[in-house]
Amino acid sequence: MVPTQTRSDQRRARTRAALIAAAQNLLAERRTNVPILEITQLADVGLGSFYNHFADKEELFETAVDDALERFGGILDMLSDHEDPAVVFAQSLRLTVRLCRREPALTRVLIHRGLDITVADRGLVPRARRDIDAGIAAGRFRNTDSRIAVSIVGGGALALAALLDADPKRDADRAADDFAVDILCMLGLPDSDAVEICQMDLPNVDDLLVPAATT
Repeated sequence: MVPTQTRSDQRRARTRAALIAAAQNLLAERRTNVPILEITQLADVGLGSFYNHFADKEELFETAVDDALERFGGILDMLSDHEDPAVVFAQSLRLTVRLCRREPALTRVLIHRGLDITVADRGLVPRARRDIDAGIAAGRFRNTDSRIAVSIVGGGALALAALLDADPKRDADRAADDFAVDILCMLGLPDSDAVEICQMDLPNVDDLLVPAATT
């Protein structure tokens, strides 16, 4: 049985979530050289509360990035299973790019982090590697080093996210599907299979959006 949270626990969780949200907003605006006092003012919490949760700004910003990665990853975990691992991977890739347009603030957090996220051990990267490994094991993808493949996919997705952020008029759905086709072909699928998979229906993005983490 999960213990019931006390009011004190709930208050601490709200304070932590507010600090993380403030840090994510600052990261999205590329304003990280700010005093802790300004962060707590943005979060509408007391200065002393900061040190109940984080040792310094660096720890807070690191947590803010991890939270953004896990939020994106958590959304992808809600996808229904499919017997074809190539379809599973393509769905995740197509939805990730679509979410970049729907969640611009979180996307800017990841863009600010840069290529470091392509080697992260949380969030999108381990999930992508899992799906690529499944595709290799099933014979759908060519036998390749999945770590290198994930680095290429992650770097490309990050660059595409930056392009979509800079060009809000660009069709994000079309860009996501074209990108996924290219990646599937890189992994060894025939062009016709890749195109067919990327024309399959996707879940409604709004149905997958989840609230911010509080832990």
